[in-house]
Amino acid sequence: MPMTDRPLRVLIVDDEPLARQRLLDLLEGREGVQVVGEAASGRAAVKAIRTRQPDLVFLDVQMPGMTGFEVVREIGPEHMPVTIFVTAYDQYALKAFEVAAVDYLLKPFDDERFEQAFARAKHLLQLRAVEALRERLLQLLEEEPVSGLTTRPKKYLERIAVEMRGQVRVIPVQQIDYITASGPYAELHVGDQVYVIREQMQTLEERLDPEQFIRIHRSAIVRIDQIEVLLRGAGGRYAVRLKNGVHLKVSRSRREALERRLGLNAA
Repeated sequence: MPMTDRPLRVLIVDDEPLARQRLLDLLEGREGVQVVGEAASGRAAVKAIRTRQPDLVFLDVQMPGMTGFEVVREIGPEHMPVTIFVTAYDQYALKAFEVAAVDYLLKPFDDERFEQAFARAKHLLQLRAVEALRERLLQLLEEEPVSGLTTRPKKYLERIAVEMRGQVRVIPVQQIDYITASGPYAELHVGDQVYVIREQMQTLEERLDPEQFIRIHRSAIVRIDQIEVLLRGAGGRYAVRLKNGVHLKVSRSRREALERRLGLNAA
């Protein structure tokens, strides 16, 4: 839909809550921009596109049940809003996007790359070039290399966006020592700093590289190379002492997995 004096209507589609929040933070407070909704699945995206009629959609490529490409097929390229694909694929795979001249954001993306993609989308709308873009979407669906992308695994989180006092700070995952739960929030412990995000521990556990992090308790995820000592206490109680001196409980159900990761024989 061409731009008018009304706000630019934006829909965010991603199955990862942190990824949706990252885009929300980048769009928040922009004059003339209205986020009309979020969708966490391909099916929900199809419904939202049809009912809310966004001008622009940030569309995750790989989602359970229905991929981003399948969303485009379901809606039909001729009915799709301007689309910025969000993906964790490598540069080689992304050549398919470049050939089709459809923009994308490669996770994890920085603010500058977002601004480039967002500015390009607005420019296309202002030029009333949506029909040409829809032809490119159709071309993208017909590109043979793209069909193989849908089975590629997602990359693990490399950065986590944290909102602090009206600003967004990006925390590299490699700097996180451990993560603890606090009600509906998770606390990222980075050296002496603590950053709070609204996220479930289960989601973080699934999105963090298991070669680097391990969940030792329902309320604690630890960077493995920060574990200094495994402590055995009375009554079958276990804990770990980290290199910074912090002690964290280890649940009985997770103790054996932790011992294996540390190269210990399960007792």
